[in-house]
Amino acid sequence: MGDSAKEGLLLAAAYVYDAQYNRNIPFKTSPQAVRLYYLYNHRAMQAATYFFIFVDLALAVFEEPAVYPFPFLVTSLIEVLCLLVFFGRLVHFAQVTPRLVFWKDTKNICIMITILMTLIDIIIYGALRISSIRSVRWSRPMRPIFLINFAESRQIRRAFRSIRNTLPEITYVFLLFMFSVLMFSLMALKLFGDRNLKTVEGLPYFSNFLEIVFDMYVLVTTANSPDIMMPAYEFSGWYCLFFIVYIIINTYIFMSVFLAVVYNNYRKHLKNEIRKLAYMKRRKMIEAFNLLKVKEGADFVVKEDQWKLLVKLVAPDISTSHRELLLRISDEEQKGNVDKKSFVRLADLLNIQVITMKLRSHPLALWFPHVYNSAPSQFIRNMVQHKGFVWVYDVIILINAVFIALDEKNPYISYAEWVFLCLYIIEILLKVYTYEPRTFFARNQFWNWFDTSIIIAALMATVLNTTLKSVSVYNSQQVLDIVFILRVLRLIRIIDSIQRFRVIMNTLINIVPTMLTFGALALVVYYMFSIVGMEIFRGKVQFYAGNSTAQHAPYCGNPALKDSPFARAKYCKNNFNDIAASFIVLMELTVVNQWHVLASGFALVTHQVAKLYFIIFHIVVVIMIINIFVAFILEAFFVEYSLEKSEVETAIEKKIQELGVGIQEDELLDGKLLDNMETCENDLGGEEGIAAKKKPKGLMFKIASKRYRTVDALLQRMFEAEIPPEEEGPSLDEILNLSPDDAYPKNPTFDSAA
Repeated sequence: MGDSAKEGLLLAAAYVYDAQYNRNIPFKTSPQAVRLYYLYNHRAMQAATYFFIFVDLALAVFEEPAVYPFPFLVTSLIEVLCLLVFFGRLVHFAQVTPRLVFWKDTKNICIMITILMTLIDIIIYGALRISSIRSVRWSRPMRPIFLINFAESRQIRRAFRSIRNTLPEITYVFLLFMFSVLMFSLMALKLFGDRNLKTVEGLPYFSNFLEIVFDMYVLVTTANSPDIMMPAYEFSGWYCLFFIVYIIINTYIFMSVFLAVVYNNYRKHLKNEIRKLAYMKRRKMIEAFNLLKVKEGADFVVKEDQWKLLVKLVAPDISTSHRELLLRISDEEQKGNVDKKSFVRLADLLNIQVITMKLRSHPLALWFPHVYNSAPSQFIRNMVQHKGFVWVYDVIILINAVFIALDEKNPYISYAEWVFLCLYIIEILLKVYTYEPRTFFARNQFWNWFDTSIIIAALMATVLNTTLKSVSVYNSQQVLDIVFILRVLRLIRIIDSIQRFRVIMNTLINIVPTMLTFGALALVVYYMFSIVGMEIFRGKVQFYAGNSTAQHAPYCGNPALKDSPFARAKYCKNNFNDIAASFIVLMELTVVNQWHVLASGFALVTHQVAKLYFIIFHIVVVIMIINIFVAFILEAFFVEYSLEKSEVETAIEKKIQELGVGIQEDELLDGKLLDNMETCENDLGGEEGIAAKKKPKGLMFKIASKRYRTVDALLQRMFEAEIPPEEEGPSLDEILNLSPDDAYPKNPTFDSAA
């Protein structure tokens, strides 16, 4: 193969790799730029970037106000090192991206400005610190910009774009909602302001309009219900109608409308995003095809040897047999080449996880065939494979749950625990005897690993606890706590025994990557609010231990909190004195319950305007982000929970069954084949693979429970039926430069941000 052919293959592999992982990064096509692009996307480089982003964010733990204080010189040097790494990553990106594209990309500009402003802040803060002048590190809330704007974080950017795109519609609903709150607040002022009513604290009831607005806003979240109603309700039972109507309109109707608007707009904009990804994927696959195509008769095709080299470059970890299976799917008629239509779906084929299985006998059947194949042995194996065996152990688990709830000090309960442990150990041994051990402990057999790990850990902890109990001078309470936890965890096994439970759990596990995206989004928002909160509220509230005799301990070290609900509720530990405490306070605000007490407490120690901080947090996190999170999870869950398979999955399963090398899911669950199969991922079929043999000896395949390797693949599954498979869409340049205001379907509307 000539140099030009190798370079073409390398560029084609880059296109396919991008299509597989739905990257839409425009890169130069020169050989040097392509190699730099491979290096840029290398897992080690990405991991290093995330590591330094994490280090940069974690500096808040060690900076003033610190959980673990480090000298300013140390934290500043670490931050400068992180900035150098970020700058180096940006320079690397500039080497692979066309210059015009690089400077038009808002992400790159944001990163450069943030680096520059952070350096200026460090210099100014350091100079003022040397001069003993207290200052504020105003650049710290900007640190999450690095997490958002590097190319690897496209999922987080998509979540932020979802918020940005839904803002206009949410704004209209929010303004109408606030109008309703203000109108009811005005009615409350007129109804109750002149009646000389008092709150539980003895303060005037509904006499200040701004206080009324805040209390009525809190009532929408139900955090102060029914306390806020009680003075009026005690005065006259008819006044409860005012609050009931208010709650129905604002809590149930408006909050539901918020969710509906967010869900509708989020789905619309997500569909646009996925259309862009789909068109981008197809275009990149067509570009790869054009690089490798040769003319065969009247059509252009990719030769089989070129196709194999390409797949080896793109997916070096898959087995030879798996690669041959994909070739048989792409080249159904075994012409020795792959046409354009089949080639384009290669990226989707690579995103479907196929498990390669090799038939293998149980080691005992090889070592002691007469004993293992005897009638008693066969009876034991049939018994273990029977559903009744599972049911018996389900009953044992439930009985064990009852014993766990009983008094541990009773010696009979203690002895019973040993009985249950023995029963569980016997179960594991019987299963390993029945099923081939390497199959039973295969990489994808999560529940088998879970059961065995929990039982072994519980056995070791119980033995250790029993041993330590005999030593009177040693307190084994911590070991005992571990024992209790392990016993309770064993009850989780019941989930795997009920099919519908198992389906739901597998669905939840499969959408974990999508949940992590919004976890990162929440981290960004929490971090920014935490830094701002520390600058505003740090030192205003102090925590004293329960046995403290300090004069200010009853009111959290601040006289302004004396006799306040905040101090009476002993919320002193809920403060903004370090990043960890700040995160806990924000988590409590997210849960909503009692958030008005926290807001009022910090307003007392600063100013009533401080309540805006808590209201803004509630609007951003509870009303917007959580609703978008719910919308996303609903979509992802509907797709994953559906029993329908995608076109690509169907094609793979069809070919597996045609070759006679398929394993059905129910066969695996019933244990019909588990006694002689092994799950593995290494090369099993030799270089000739299944292309040379109709049914390779001992080789089987199955799709791994509809799992996707990327979040984008799952997202595309949501809307793939709405995109015609034959439609190529616009060119790469047109896709990247599509205006957000273009109309669809004639001109698809995409957000041009990567």
